[in-house]
Amino acid sequence: MRQTRGDLWDPDARERGSAPAEFVLVGGLLTLLTLAVLQFGLAVYIRNVVHDAAVEGAHHAALVGATPAEGIERTREVIGHAVGAAYAEHVSAAYTRVAGVPALTITVRTTLPLVGLLGAPRGMAVSASAPVETLP
Repeated sequence: MRQTRGDLWDPDARERGSAPAEFVLVGGLLTLLTLAVLQFGLAVYIRNVVHDAAVEGAHHAALVGATPAEGIERTREVIGHAVGAAYAEHVSAAYTRVAGVPALTITVRTTLPLVGLLGAPRGMAVSASAPVETLP
């Protein structure tokens, strides 16, 4: 189609054919934004599951007669069932004091998912504490 001098001054003529390009650009941007929100949700979900497992392990290990190794094993078991054993490789336990009370702290260093489930190894650290039970 040939443009005439009148078409150069017509605003509609200059924008003719721009809708498909605009659709592709806006659609691509919205797709990336949607994927970023989903990835953030996945990272928060994994963080919450790992934290819940650390809480479970700390409470289990803080019981009378239990050992820190049992708490570590319980933490690994919960993480393994929920999101996979690959997220439970670096679990540690230590006796600490929280607000002046003897406590047991479980710390989990795990992968921070950046693209799907792939991410930075040991990029996320989560810890949970529970007061150590003693017999009177």
